Amino acid sequence: MNRLASKLLTWYHVNKRTPPWRGHASAYAVWVSEIMLQQTRVETVIPYFDKWMRLFPTVQHLANASEQAVLNTWEGLGYYSRARNLHKAAKIVVEQHHGELPRDLDELAKLPGIGRYTLGAIASIAFGMDVSALDGNIKRVYSRIFDIEVPVDSPGGEKILWQLTDDHLPKGHAGDYNQALMDLGAVICVPKNPRCLICPVMKLCKAQANGTQNQRPVKMPKKDVPHYVHAAAVIIERGRVLLAQRPSTGLLGGMWEFPNGRVNGDPVREMPTALKTAYRLGIRVNRRSRTEPLGIVQHGYSHFSVTVHVFSCEPISIPQGTNLKWVPLKKLEEYPMGKIDRQIARLIVK
Repeated sequence: MNRLASKLLTWYHVNKRTPPWRGHASAYAVWVSEIMLQQTRVETVIPYFDKWMRLFPTVQHLANASEQAVLNTWEGLGYYSRARNLHKAAKIVVEQHHGELPRDLDELAKLPGIGRYTLGAIASIAFGMDVSALDGNIKRVYSRIFDIEVPVDSPGGEKILWQLTDDHLPKGHAGDYNQALMDLGAVICVPKNPRCLICPVMKLCKAQANGTQNQRPVKMPKKDVPHYVHAAAVIIERGRVLLAQRPSTGLLGGMWEFPNGRVNGDPVREMPTALKTAYRLGIRVNRRSRTEPLGIVQHGYSHFSVTVHVFSCEPISIPQGTNLKWVPLKKLEEYPMGKIDRQIARLIVK
């Protein structure tokens, strides 16, 4: 075993974190946790994982659940394609693999939502296989230990990092080693002001020796984030409010929202036109107030931000069928929504 692996494993056995998924023996629990942890902090994931495992304790329970129940349980965690892919993959596991996550790496890689990192994490942690993993924490740790000047989010940087993970993987200890790297990046080799003086591999760290630890990892320049303005309609009749379901693919796929459309100028003036053309359905409304919105809500996504002006509206004509649904106000919590629309729901149901 190389020095890096030896020191990390010794440290990990004494200092490892104990999130709830590490107390589960099932590969299913490892799989769920790794999907939830993608681009999400451990502290945020823990209550979602606990709730998920109560509602869907096995692959069979998840496969048999409705998409709405799955999305409702995931609501607030973001990146909803992860939940949809978990649901799709669970159905495949039940139908094609007798309800057991496949140990064959090629079969495992075919499941929706399982990329190279998730494959390595599941294979090493759940199945004890000698497979490398490379998440955000591990990228940061390796970029500092080896003082890598190439951007870690570039194809060249990814290639270098994957080679390093393969070269230093201790045979027979891959699961613990991958988790040790994750834990080190989460609690010591943190993004800003790393805690080098208590790091178990400080003497092996080239960035620390060169004084470049705060300049690593190097990342590609960020692109400008566009900002959009939308107008949304709250249409209420006889204790029911009109909702629209988003397409099953793409951003917030399958989630519910208040009918809305993008505007390029004054939201008050453009709202009826924006709403009429939204969804290609031709919703026609009158505003109850021509100037004052019910509220203004904002949210930043990974690639853009949005401000939504919310208006109370009276319907002139509402198309039948399609993706529109009248929902009792008291049942809004049962319909999975993104953060913007949940804010709107709370404006009207207090």
